[in-house]
Amino acid sequence: MLASSRGISLILALAISALVGAFLSLMDDSTAVLIFVASGLAFSASYLLINITLEFLVFREIANIYSLLEKIQKKELSQIPEKSSRSSISPLRRINAVINSYALARQKEIDALQKNAEFRREFIADISHELKTPIFATQGYIHTLLDGAIDDKQVRMKFLKRAAKSLDSLDNLVQDLLTLNQMESGVIKFVFKDFDLKEVIEEVIEELEHKASKRHVHIDFKYEADKSYLTHADRQKIYRVCQNLIFNAVKYNHDEGEVKISLKAHKNHIQVDIKDDGQGIPPEDLKRIFERFYRVEKSRNKKEGGTGLGLAIVKHILEGHKSKISVSSTVGKGSIFSFSLPLVKEKELDQTTKAEQPA
Repeated sequence: MLASSRGISLILALAISALVGAFLSLMDDSTAVLIFVASGLAFSASYLLINITLEFLVFREIANIYSLLEKIQKKELSQIPEKSSRSSISPLRRINAVINSYALARQKEIDALQKNAEFRREFIADISHELKTPIFATQGYIHTLLDGAIDDKQVRMKFLKRAAKSLDSLDNLVQDLLTLNQMESGVIKFVFKDFDLKEVIEEVIEELEHKASKRHVHIDFKYEADKSYLTHADRQKIYRVCQNLIFNAVKYNHDEGEVKISLKAHKNHIQVDIKDDGQGIPPEDLKRIFERFYRVEKSRNKKEGGTGLGLAIVKHILEGHKSKISVSSTVGKGSIFSFSLPLVKEKELDQTTKAEQPA
């Protein structure tokens, strides 16, 4: 009782009332009634003021601090409100706010660690599966040859070619992993220069034309011949972006399908749209297709090949160019992948050329 706000208020109010009564008793014209009334008023006013002060400015804030500390001790950080009440004018509110901020920061750290741990588990499971497939296939072919099939020339060449193909897939996977890791760690540097984006896309189309013709997929490239498509970027890496996106548009299209590539020059940037009329991507998969090893069921079948890292690499390359890849898709109708790069105007190009010329 005495440790509560009411007990402390009662003791202090009695002390103040006694002091007032003692002071008034020293005065000659003070009567007993006056001393009693004054002491009573002093007691009442002191008790109310002290009780309100202790209850709202001290004890309540201390209770909140103890509550926060108890939640931190029990690791119930998710139950801590993000914003503390600002109705109180207690000087202890700042301590409460600091503890609250600390608890929220700890909760965010825990959430980040849990998310990273989950990502690590998924990544290890994915990479184990991706590595296991070509390794087991190669082992199977080689062990079959060692068990006696090597004496048959036709079988020997067939199995050696399949083993070599599996090892090539393994090498591509490792190279893509190294590339992605180097991009994320900043080891790979971007070499920016001016080049014609239209020429890059034409080179990619020429490279993939044979693969597209096998499935009778038509690639239609549209652009305005009288416009310039000069951009300032890393040519080799943008070539890889176009290569990945156009290759996917051909690979995941249906036989005798069509891939439409559109190149548009705007005021300050160049827009690239790559559209296919394949199976499309379900809405629940759209947000995850740029994750490592993520494959959409059916449309991104393992039989189609690939390392599952192509779109992740595309995303990181474009982020290095301060751009981003966007996608829209309708199941059964196809998908559109889009990105943009800065447009180099003729005046800017002339100024750059003059600056590079020796004086």
